Amino acid sequence: MNEADTIRIAGIMRESIVDGPGIRFAIFCQGCPHDCPGCHNPETHPFDGGSEVTIGRLLEEMDKNKLLKGVTFSGGEPSCQPEPFAALARAVKDRGLDITLFSGYTYEQLLKRAQSEPALAELLSLTDLLIDGPYIKEQRDLTLQFRGSRNQRLIDMNKTRSAGQVVLWQSGR
Repeated sequence: MNEADTIRIAGIMRESIVDGPGIRFAIFCQGCPHDCPGCHNPETHPFDGGSEVTIGRLLEEMDKNKLLKGVTFSGGEPSCQPEPFAALARAVKDRGLDITLFSGYTYEQLLKRAQSEPALAELLSLTDLLIDGPYIKEQRDLTLQFRGSRNQRLIDMNKTRSAGQVVLWQSGR
């Protein structure tokens, strides 16, 4: 990894318990093509917004908190910046932390893209929990864990890779 590698982000949350299991460092990337009506983070949609930050700087911030269980890549749409997010994911995994990835694309759409986007394939291979699908305002449900609408799935990526089919994540592990 090159220290000069950068990610365009909208912001970070140093400690979150709503963006995946356990205490998490959440990175909200800048840029999203989905424009879901009622989106929780509409300020992340413009691809030219936010600011550039080095992967090294993000890692320095993560390293300050020894209580982290993992890191969440949210958005915006992280899969629109697969190269830097894959590089960051490698470094996060080297630290023994897990990866939660939010995407407005479905798992199946991401797999299709990954066939021609090696960095996206790598990012998916490093992801432990994928929360997929667009936010659909008509399916909004505030009782759902980690997601905003009923169509969105929590996919256990490790079990999915082993089974060769989608396995939904079960909380309480």
